[in-house]
Amino acid sequence: MLNFIGTYECKIDAKGRLTLPSALKKQLANVVDDGLVLKRSVFQNCVEIYPMQEWDKLMGKINRLNKFKKKNNDFVRKFTAGVKLIEADANSRILVPKDLSAFAELQKEVVLSSAGEMIEIWDKENYEKVLNDVDDFAELAEEVMGDQDDE
Repeated sequence: MLNFIGTYECKIDAKGRLTLPSALKKQLANVVDDGLVLKRSVFQNCVEIYPMQEWDKLMGKINRLNKFKKKNNDFVRKFTAGVKLIEADANSRILVPKDLSAFAELQKEVVLSSAGEMIEIWDKENYEKVLNDVDDFAELAEEVMGDQDDE
């Protein structure tokens, strides 16, 4: 399982091209040739980047859903809406399609933020707002992780 590390500020050009920072490029080195998947985030206005192997794991879970339940079909349709397969070019740039860029409200300044096995692409201003919106991170951390026992 991949676990990306880091938060990187960079720029996206008018055509939607984003140059991968060198530290992130190194982390992607073993998986970028298999392709990357871009999709809308479920909970936030950002775009998620999945290496193909991680996308395949996620889709494996989704493909086990009972297709004869309407809510499952509705979920799959919305979850995969706008999904794009992309590749990095020779200059280590990726193209964020216009529909995904509009969804995430990407302007010139963006943030690439590691989120476990995926990377999030945020408009810088929106990213900072989301970080500041958490009222009490210590309380959130306890609620989410407090019941975890060390193994």
